[in-house]
Amino acid sequence: MEGCLIQTFMAASELRNRIIPFIVVIGTMAFILLSIPFVEPTLTEYFKSFFGSTENQMGDTAVSLFENFLRIVKIILWMILIISIIRLFNYLIFGAALRNSNTYELSGLIRSTISIIIYILAFFIIFQAFYPDVPLAPIFTGSTILGVVIGLALQDTLGNLFAGIALQADQSYQVGDVISITGKGFGVVEHISWRGVKIRTFQNKLLVISNSILGKEAIEVAPRENLNARLVFFNTLYTNSPTKTVHVVREVVRNCENVSPKIRPVVRVRNLGDNGIDWEIKYWIEDYTKYNDTDALIRERIWYAFERENIGFAYPTRTLYIESKPAEDVFVETDDAILERLNNVSIFSPLGDEEIEAIAAASSVRVFAPNEKIVRRGQKGNSMFIIHRGSVFIQIREAGKPKKIKTLHEGEFFGEMGLFTGEPRTATVVAEEETEVLEINHLCLKPILEENPELVESFSRIIEERRAGLTEQQTEQTADQKADTVGVFNSIRKFFGLKN
Repeated sequence: MEGCLIQTFMAASELRNRIIPFIVVIGTMAFILLSIPFVEPTLTEYFKSFFGSTENQMGDTAVSLFENFLRIVKIILWMILIISIIRLFNYLIFGAALRNSNTYELSGLIRSTISIIIYILAFFIIFQAFYPDVPLAPIFTGSTILGVVIGLALQDTLGNLFAGIALQADQSYQVGDVISITGKGFGVVEHISWRGVKIRTFQNKLLVISNSILGKEAIEVAPRENLNARLVFFNTLYTNSPTKTVHVVREVVRNCENVSPKIRPVVRVRNLGDNGIDWEIKYWIEDYTKYNDTDALIRERIWYAFERENIGFAYPTRTLYIESKPAEDVFVETDDAILERLNNVSIFSPLGDEEIEAIAAASSVRVFAPNEKIVRRGQKGNSMFIIHRGSVFIQIREAGKPKKIKTLHEGEFFGEMGLFTGEPRTATVVAEEETEVLEINHLCLKPILEENPELVESFSRIIEERRAGLTEQQTEQTADQKADTVGVFNSIRKFFGLKN
């Protein structure tokens, strides 16, 4: 409410500052024009008496010159008055009332054309009122040479004017649209006038093109309020499953910023190339002016997704060579590093060395990009995650907006309820930076629990202690904890299919 009041006050202040100069000029011109009839007879008599005492012919000439001078001054003052009034009405009607409408640019061209016509007619009327014996029409219509000169001089100007009116009458583009002109440029429309169009390129340069040129060119328009489609290309190896690739890439694109959720992204095979499968992504973008950043984000997220899912990019190979030392993969962890990380996780404290080694051998290393969602609230869970490198934050929705409630660092874990009970995720977890996690699936834990059913009770107790610590109600709800422990115990046995 306060912001709306401030915006209204600023708009009213701007309107007042723009109107006051017009009112001052109009009032001044009107006052001078009303005062001239009272001063003119006195000045005329003064000139007659001053010059008539020396020589009558000189006096008549001086008086005639003075009267012509006053007529010219009156014509100028009347033109200033009319121009000020017309500009004031232009601003009130077109500038203030239609500024936020879609026809604002078209109204700008129309008002310029109408204003010029009114100025010309007003000059003819005022001039004829003060010089009724001087015919202006024959001067402008009877002189062939003058007409040719004026026509040649205004050829480009009139061409730009009428081309601009035609383009805007058709509503081909508006301010804020992204347009591409073959051989000329590509950018965002910043201003439209009777002369031409100003385009802000994506290199932050200003490109000015006249309307007469635009009227002859093919223009590609990405409207500001339209869902415009973009194409991004990539490739994969022939050994990778196309179905898996489509699923992985589509999920990546859907979760990228500035990608419209209204239309499902399309991932399809573009070509079976020499080196691999060529793919095409078609997605719909919300703000087309940020297409470069969105395309780059999609390519980045695809790279991380391919690293997690072991999908390889295809690249051309022409030379066979033997590398003496294999390239080191920064995202491949040693068995000792994984084993050491699992030994420090409190939830696995009931397990022995052999059981920890079995889980370490079955765990997967996943790498996520900054601000990429690792799990989403409501998603079905069957695994847990241990942060091996980097950090994540837990996010919930409050009043319809995402809210960050906690940050987890190296060695901490999340999603344990999904691993042990298969419950849906209760919150969204997002990578705060480039983060490497160990994912442990429930299938690697099932043989261990089948051989040692007594571990279920230990896991149940640890899970409830952790839950109680997170909610800070351990001392007040002891009886409830015991009941919840039984509930978790039964959920674990049911999820893993253990017999009673």
